[in-house]
Amino acid sequence: MDLVFDRVNKRYEHREALSDLSFEMRSGEMAFLTGHSGAGKSTLLRLLLLLDRASSGEVSVGGRPLSKVKESRIAKYRQDFGVVFQDHKLLADRSVYHNVALPLEIAGFTKRDVDRRVRAALDKVGLLDRERASPDALSGGEQQRVGIARAVVARPKILIADEPTGNLDPQLSAEIMGLFSAFNSVGVTVIVASHDLALISRMSQRILTLDRGRLITLGAGSRGINE
Repeated sequence: MDLVFDRVNKRYEHREALSDLSFEMRSGEMAFLTGHSGAGKSTLLRLLLLLDRASSGEVSVGGRPLSKVKESRIAKYRQDFGVVFQDHKLLADRSVYHNVALPLEIAGFTKRDVDRRVRAALDKVGLLDRERASPDALSGGEQQRVGIARAVVARPKILIADEPTGNLDPQLSAEIMGLFSAFNSVGVTVIVASHDLALISRMSQRILTLDRGRLITLGAGSRGINE
C-alpha cells in the first residue's frame, strides 16, 4: 500500500512535532526512519496508525486520505498494519504460542486457522520449538522475535517497527533487521524507526531523516512527493 505525506504538520500545545513533511513510499518498499530523540519519528508513526491526526496537510494510505477515516472505522483500518515495539509488550501469563495467537483470536479466526498461522509465523522467526515456553524464559532477542511473529501473524500489508533493536546487541540487531528485510522481500511495506545509524547504513534501504519535525534527507533512492 502506498504511503503519502503531503505537507503534513502536527502541532501539540507547546510544540511543533512535524512541520511541512512531504514524502512518498510505494507499496512493497522498505525504509528506515531516523533522527535524534524528539525529532518526530514517533509522531509520524502515530499519524500512520491513526493514534493522532495531522493538524494540517494530508496523510494517505493506499490512496485513502486518513482525514476521511471515521473514528468508528479506525480499528478496521489498523488491520492492515503489524506493529513491533522496542519493549515487546508480551503477556507474561501466556505462552509464546498464545501471545502470537492473540490478534487472530480477537479478530475471530477459527481455531484451525489460528493454529496454522501461528505456527507459520513462529517458524519464520525461528521459534517454532519454543511455542510452549513462557516469555520470561526467553532471551531478549527471542522475545523480540515473538513480537515480530505476533505483528505479522495476520499478514499485514504494512509492518511498522519502533526502535525494535534498542535493547539488543549488534549481532542480534542485525538478525532482527534481516527478518524485516525477509518480510519486505515478499511484498510487505516496512518502516523501521531506529537510532542505529551504523546498522541501517549497511542495509541498502531508504533512509528518512527527521530533525525537529522536518525531513532533512530522503536518503539514496528516495523520492519527494512531487518527483
